[in-house]
Amino acid sequence: MTRMKLMTTGLIVIGCALYGATTCTAVRASQDATKTTWDAVFTDAQAKRGDALYSENCAKCHAPDLTGADVAPALTGGDFTSNWSDLSVGDLFERMRIGMPADKPGSVSRQDNADILAFMLFKAGFPTGAAELPTQTEMLNQIKFVAQKK
Repeated sequence: MTRMKLMTTGLIVIGCALYGATTCTAVRASQDATKTTWDAVFTDAQAKRGDALYSENCAKCHAPDLTGADVAPALTGGDFTSNWSDLSVGDLFERMRIGMPADKPGSVSRQDNADILAFMLFKAGFPTGAAELPTQTEMLNQIKFVAQKK
């Protein structure tokens, strides 16, 4: 009986170790699969739409050239990219979606926010690609904002 308990305990320990190794590998694989702002996560057409929407919704506070004005911060340049570096694009999107524009928070649609964000990323020098920036925060959370290409 004791030998049976020992074998069962051994199998449980081995099973747990294999499960842990598999789980760690899966987590590492999903982390490696995370896109960054350098992976061309928006289209040129989306950034162009965002340009017009930015002018309409954001420029009065953040300036037409995204350099900021008064208390509104710049949305381009080193300070902007370093403030958001290593966060997710979803974090920035949610900040925009919930808090902007300052005089009418939450009044801009998800699609328009995604387009404005694409324009901001374009102005920050990130590359355009074949797929549009999504409007779902969960998907945007999978894109890491990386200030400098590695």
